[in-house]
Amino acid sequence: MKGPAIFLAQFAGDEAPFNSLGAITKYMGNLGYKGVQIPTWDARLFDLDKAAESQDYCDEIAGICRANGVEVTELSTHLQGQLVASHPAYDALFDGFAPASVHGNVKARTEWAVDQMKKAAKASQRFGCTSHATFSGALLWHTVYPWPQRPAGLVEEGFAELGRRWKPILDVFDECGVNACYELHPGEDLHDGVTFERFLEVVDNHPRANILYDPSHFVLQQLDYLQFIDFYHDRIKAFHVKDAEFRPNGKAGVYGSYSGWTERPGRFRSLGDGQVDFTQIFTKLGHYGYDGWAVLEWECAYKHPEQGAAEGAPFIARHMIRKADKAFDDFAGTGADLGFVRQVLGLD
Repeated sequence: MKGPAIFLAQFAGDEAPFNSLGAITKYMGNLGYKGVQIPTWDARLFDLDKAAESQDYCDEIAGICRANGVEVTELSTHLQGQLVASHPAYDALFDGFAPASVHGNVKARTEWAVDQMKKAAKASQRFGCTSHATFSGALLWHTVYPWPQRPAGLVEEGFAELGRRWKPILDVFDECGVNACYELHPGEDLHDGVTFERFLEVVDNHPRANILYDPSHFVLQQLDYLQFIDFYHDRIKAFHVKDAEFRPNGKAGVYGSYSGWTERPGRFRSLGDGQVDFTQIFTKLGHYGYDGWAVLEWECAYKHPEQGAAEGAPFIARHMIRKADKAFDDFAGTGADLGFVRQVLGLD
């Protein structure tokens, strides 16, 4: 496993040192991070159109990062991926994820999003990245709690359409040698293990359809985030290190009651302030041979982001495991002689 790294999306802003790639990577490098996950929609930091076309531009970006002690871990298209598939109920809200030229035009916006995803695959290849972080989008999320009842065939057709939209994109990712890693997240049609399996069925178990593992979203859903690794470790190709807590009370539970983040029973927290058992997560990922990056995604309803970033690098470094190259009790070994083994068994 590589790290610590940090997702820059929540830190980018209009004020220095968060308003340019050079300044923000220097800031994060000084905190001890070794890698950065770059949000491709933020023009203050990155130009995806240029990155897809120009190796020189990608080399320039990589050089800026390298000069500040970090490397590009993955590119992110969370906002563009959301727009590959979006129910009309959310059109007005999601228009803000796209350029003004396609606002109010769902067909054009979807085509733009699909094009962005294909460009992200090519840009990732130019950086030498083997994984890419994104969202699946959602045609069905508004029906997650079925009232009125879902009509027969709704879920099947929703996932079939999701597959039709994503399969050509995944083929481009395959051509580029990059894994598309879906962050399984409430609000997305892919939000847990079952929905990810449904998606795999409709994209013919595409080898590039993979998972960005983020335990915080599973805490808020009350899903066993440790057993999830046992089930899906072969598909986990990216990792957001993010903490959360779920503290239900007599007035509110999983759905959050339309409350602000500080009033919800389920809340994202800075690393170490929530309930996620990162020792077991890093142990399991190490056990299964995860060799990607451990990337902090900072979101917290209470703590200042700069404090969260400063605390995050040593937290991740402390949890990373250097895999043992020999058993701890080898000092007491007695060799591997078959005759002796049979003697110990009482067979000779």
